Amino acid sequence: MRDAPNIAFVASETPEAQDALERLTNRYGQHDMHGADVIVALGGDGFMLQTLHATEGLDTPTYGMNRGTVGFLMNAYQEDDLLWRLTAAEEAVTNPLRMRATQSDGTVVEALAINEVSMLRAGPQAARLRIVIDGKVRMEELVCDGALVATPAGSTAYNYSAHGPILPIGAGVLALTAMSAFRPRRWRGALLPQTAKVRFDVLDPGKRPMMAEADSRSVRDVVRVEVESEPRVAHRLLFDPGHGLEERLLQEQFT
Repeated sequence: MRDAPNIAFVASETPEAQDALERLTNRYGQHDMHGADVIVALGGDGFMLQTLHATEGLDTPTYGMNRGTVGFLMNAYQEDDLLWRLTAAEEAVTNPLRMRATQSDGTVVEALAINEVSMLRAGPQAARLRIVIDGKVRMEELVCDGALVATPAGSTAYNYSAHGPILPIGAGVLALTAMSAFRPRRWRGALLPQTAKVRFDVLDPGKRPMMAEADSRSVRDVVRVEVESEPRVAHRLLFDPGHGLEERLLQEQFT
């Protein structure tokens, strides 16, 4: 990155983010994403995920500044010294998950997830799932409200709320976590190698319907969902020195 990088600013639709967009573009200029050295996203974590999905075909790093309600993936908002912050920033690289969901009518839907792929019950009764890892049945029946597979970057999101583990960036593992497991009672989930291919088979989908979500992409009436890491897509996230993703993951475990 040059001393004065070309910046593409993007912002959520909130008044705070739009005001920041106007101020920063007036001060630092505005460049097209395809010709920029860095993308600066103004919003919350949800908008950061949207930005990463929208730019997954680019090799451009993304630096977020918090103008939203949640900002785990964002840096503190500050208009001064932005060029220095971008030059000094620490980079974290994360690969998304690829979801392949098969619906009851045979339709197959694929989507990428930066945080997690989740299976959720879509009716009043608990879900029944079979879990297959790399072609081998590891659990014949999991009775639960749902289950998810999370990346290290997403391990502090839904996964952590479901009492799943926080994963260090670069650990090379994924978290498989159940929500409200009834049988096996209080099953705590599993840590899987990043190369693992996970398959959820929905047992009795007519009586116990399920839906799948890849970040915010929802698919209803699923009967089978396959999940694996997608190494061909790499998201480059930038953080202020001393406040990188590794440090944030550690802080979450000691607060």
